[in-house]
Amino acid sequence: MLKSEFVAASEKNAELKRKIRELTEKLRLAEQRKDSAQKQVMVLGEQQKAGPFGTVKGLRTNPAVVTNESVNPRLAKILSKVTVNRELIITLANSNYKEMLEVWFTNIKRVGITNYLVFALDEEIFGFCQSNNVPVYKRDPDEVKKDSDSSFESIARTGGNHAVSGLKFKILREFLQLGYSVLLSDVDIIYLQNPFEHLYRDSDVESMTDGHDNMTAYGYNDVFDEPKMGWARYAHTMRIWVYNSGFFYIRPTIPSIELLDRVTGTLARENAWDQAVFNEELFYPSHPGYEGLHASRRTMDFYMFMNSKVLFKTVRKDAQLRKLKPVIVHINYHPDKIERMKAVVEYYVNGKQDGLDSFPDGSD
Repeated sequence: MLKSEFVAASEKNAELKRKIRELTEKLRLAEQRKDSAQKQVMVLGEQQKAGPFGTVKGLRTNPAVVTNESVNPRLAKILSKVTVNRELIITLANSNYKEMLEVWFTNIKRVGITNYLVFALDEEIFGFCQSNNVPVYKRDPDEVKKDSDSSFESIARTGGNHAVSGLKFKILREFLQLGYSVLLSDVDIIYLQNPFEHLYRDSDVESMTDGHDNMTAYGYNDVFDEPKMGWARYAHTMRIWVYNSGFFYIRPTIPSIELLDRVTGTLARENAWDQAVFNEELFYPSHPGYEGLHASRRTMDFYMFMNSKVLFKTVRKDAQLRKLKPVIVHINYHPDKIERMKAVVEYYVNGKQDGLDSFPDGSD
């Protein structure tokens, strides 16, 4: 064979190999899409025809999982007595947060909420709740031994704010497996209305926001300017302030449980902040090397489910906004939590008009 013929044959062979690789990849992707679509049909039912223009809406509300009481029969028995419409508020607390916890459940009782539960992380909080007729649950020693996470007990007993906060994703899984929707609440929250009367329940996760206005809470188009790019100097980016992992409603669905597993797994492997991981899993899209979470989400009304930045920086200074009665106020932006919690009660419950005035917008 002549050298020129050999070169031509080699080039043709390389071209054929390239086409085979392309076809193989297309086939793999087609099978992947087909498998994903078939799984979706299996979960959601028969395939649907698209309706007329403007009438088509995708499914936002995933079906609930099948209840599995065998995961924790003792907890299942407690929840059957505590919940209303298979929903409840849950908070985690150890003795480091005893004073805040008392303010928390006092206001829940005042509003008339009955479907709530304290997950006690030590014996002191368990006894404290029992003495105050507060629904409470604490793991038995046998249940603790079954847990593969050896750090659970030490964090539960002595952990600070962020450490304890990270435990909730692991704990919530059992509640969802038992078929209950959970409104997860930190203890630095004042309840002024019943939150169950203000939920949409159309998404896997419905969360309060750390945002403080319409743009930061619900999202906005943020234009990045890079002058050296000339004609293409402006790049549009989408921005939204994070969901607050200290107050969110989560339904017992497969995507919700996958979210809990992902966050729990990351926190076990890395020294990370649970709120950051919570948001990364909810918002990051699928991309090479990463499969995104297919969970639906809704942002709560930031005036009704109010963070303390909104209250102290904006609402208390506006005559019209001062007339609003939020559902809850979360003292998440300020370290002097107990003082501000009591001030919120003074203003909204006891009608003390200057009850919020002595505090700075931020923290000193």
